[in-house]
Amino acid sequence: MKIPKEYKHIIELGKALHIYGVPTYKVQSYLTKVAKTQGINGVFMDLPTWINYVFYKDDQTYNYVECIPPGILNLGGLSSVDEVTNKIISKELDSSEVLQELKLIHNETKKTNHLILTLSYAIASAGFSLMIGSNWISLVFAFLLGALVYPFVYLSTRSNYFETVLESLTSFVVTITACLIHLVFPELNVGITILSAIIIFIPGLAITTALEEITSKNLVSGGAKLFDAIISLFKQFFGVLLGLAFMSTIIDFKQLVHISDLPRWLMFSGIPLFSISLLAIFQVRKKDMLLGVVTGVSVFFLTVLFSGYGVLFSTFIGTIAAVAISHLFNRITKTPKTVFLTQGIVMLVPGSKSFMGLSNSFLNSSIIIADNLYEQIAFTLMGIIGGLLFSGVFRKR
Repeated sequence: MKIPKEYKHIIELGKALHIYGVPTYKVQSYLTKVAKTQGINGVFMDLPTWINYVFYKDDQTYNYVECIPPGILNLGGLSSVDEVTNKIISKELDSSEVLQELKLIHNETKKTNHLILTLSYAIASAGFSLMIGSNWISLVFAFLLGALVYPFVYLSTRSNYFETVLESLTSFVVTITACLIHLVFPELNVGITILSAIIIFIPGLAITTALEEITSKNLVSGGAKLFDAIISLFKQFFGVLLGLAFMSTIIDFKQLVHISDLPRWLMFSGIPLFSISLLAIFQVRKKDMLLGVVTGVSVFFLTVLFSGYGVLFSTFIGTIAAVAISHLFNRITKTPKTVFLTQGIVMLVPGSKSFMGLSNSFLNSSIIIADNLYEQIAFTLMGIIGGLLFSGVFRKR
């Protein structure tokens, strides 16, 4: 059935907002504002795998439903689509220009530099290894294993099968490889190296986004995204467990000792490295890169500064700081606050701690020794959600 011309730009805008990872409540809010600006009566519902548009005109109703795969966070595309949306609301763009603008954005986001992405995955792995505390051998192999992960990510974009098994297969291959390396280099921190290599897949940000939507009363969408994130975490852990079981006949994992002998100043250098590596992975636009890194590094160090007051309070302060900094940079650059806020929150999310907690439950030995790990995970999540609530992120609906 042909879509009426007067509604087509709103439908395409909704799809673009969904695809680039805009939270459900914001998609619905944006579409409502755009429709109201153009004198169109409409009600919109965005869910993880479909969008429902209902338009009213006189006594007639037009209903359009489209199934769309779950959105993937793309901060470059998100920024551009957000700018287009604001231009429509402020009447700087008319409906005839919207489709062309969206087409240009889609074409731009399809451009991929495989070398830069491979290096980004490698640097993210090495940066996290530095942040968590390791040694030179583990750092080098974390970098190499991180680079090994990207080919699997690329294959997942070409094959439905690889997309389905991506987390499990990658975790399994990384675990087997790390164990084999340990046989040659006994000082390798196996657990940290595995975790560092797959850190990009750990759904800490996805869990936080899901809780954000639940908190904003989008229960169906938030609940679905939360369950999807938890399943993703278990798929990764399945791959690691399978690899460890396969290698347990030649390695006694209970005898492994964590070795951390890197200088403290070098460990702190992992923070900006990790933040920088996320720029290409999240496809951040060049004009937003520097301030994005500044946001992430500032939030992390501020959280560390208040760490003496406990995980809950320090994460709460870090989240409020992330919101404040994102507001400031939004005023300076006119880039959506979400771009900077995401890069700040990602430095706080407890995904890696969740993974460590699972290892503690299933293996009776955490990847890294940490007391009250589940308590830390819960407090981190509560600190982030509490900070978002008190800083008024959910106020404008």
